[in-house]
Formats: sequence, structure tokens, C-alpha cells
Amino acid sequence: MTDVRIKICGLTRPEDVAAVARAGAHYAGFVFFPRSPRNVTPAHARGLALAVPAGIAKVGLFVTPDDATLEAVLAEVPLDLVQLHGAETPARVAEVRALTGLPVMKAVGLAGPEDVDAIRDHAQAADQLLIDAKPPRDADLPGGNGLAFDWRLVAGRRWPVPWMLAGGLTPDNVAEAVAMTGARQVDVSSGVESAPGEKDADRIAAFVAAARDASVPPRL
Repeated sequence: MTDVRIKICGLTRPEDVAAVARAGAHYAGFVFFPRSPRNVTPAHARGLALAVPAGIAKVGLFVTPDDATLEAVLAEVPLDLVQLHGAETPARVAEVRALTGLPVMKAVGLAGPEDVDAIRDHAQAADQLLIDAKPPRDADLPGGNGLAFDWRLVAGRRWPVPWMLAGGLTPDNVAEAVAMTGARQVDVSSGVESAPGEKDADRIAAFVAAARDASVPPRL
């Protein structure tokens, strides 16, 4: 068993929260982005978040939010971590941390080697990084599209803050992804769903088990 930490994102139902807790995941993610099929209102998210057991970090995913949006959600939902998944600059990441008083995870999309520098830039401002596949130009969603990127772009790399691997992960490929990249944290959303926005408890359990059984290369 490895020390890989696991985030299940886009929870929308009480049974999803229960499945995450039962499987032993480390992060429970809630999406506050109206165009997403996983979007939840603050009122709905509050009930879900309150059902998350102690020891599981509650993460709120936002896409280029303004201050009012952040304040409205945090007034109702007891989050532990803010995830920024839009066009936020490192300066904006610092502003959000100051505004919310919470640690911030910044998502960075990769398509090719030319995108890797953005990871280094955001590592100077964020508390954590989420490295995802860059969405297609015509995509409606900045993430959760079930797309993978070339994992060799991040294989063996280290940054000043913890990072999480996302993008196209499933119960079938997460062990390979961990073994290739050395990721100590992984994130999944559509890869454990039976339909958009509906998590599958068996797939959640299988994903967590596969991630834990993965062979993590030693740190250099």
C-alpha cells in the first residue's frame, strides 16, 4: 500500500459523500461552476459538506471567481481548501488566499512542453498545484472532460509545493499514471461516474484501491 492521497471531485449527492468516506479517499470536491453538470449551489453543498467525516478535506472548485462569489459560498459551506480552475494569475491566487484565509490549490492545464513553465510560476503563489489536461479550445468546461495528457511531461519532476495529478484518470489507468509520474496525489471526477454528475460507488472504491496499490517510484 502506498501513501498516495486521493481526491474525488464533483460530488453532488449524499450517497457520493458516503462512498468517498467508505473508500478512504482524502479529499471530497464540490464544484461551484454553473456550466458544469457537477455544479452545486451553496445551500446544497452545505448539507453535503457537513456530512463529510472528519479527516477528509473539503475542497471547493471555482473557475475565475470574483470576491463576491467566494464570499457567498464560504458564508454557507465549511470548506478546507479552495481550488482555482480558471484563468487566475499567481497574483490572483495570493489575493484569494488572503480573502478566504484558506489554502489555495491552483489547476494548471498541460498540452505540451510549452505549458510546463506555468507550473513553476504558480508554484510560487499556490499552496498546492493540480496538474490537469488542457481543455480543447471549444470545450465548455476547464476540467472534468475525461482527457489525459502526456504524463512524461511531469515524470519525476518536483515543485516547491505538493502537486496532484488529474486528467483522464480511471480505476484502470491510475496505477500506471502514478508509476510513470511519481505523483503522490491524484484527482478524479468523470472517471468514477456512471453518468455526468453521478458518481458510481464501485468505481470510487476501485479507483482508491488501485491508487493505493500503485508502485510509486522513490523520490530522488
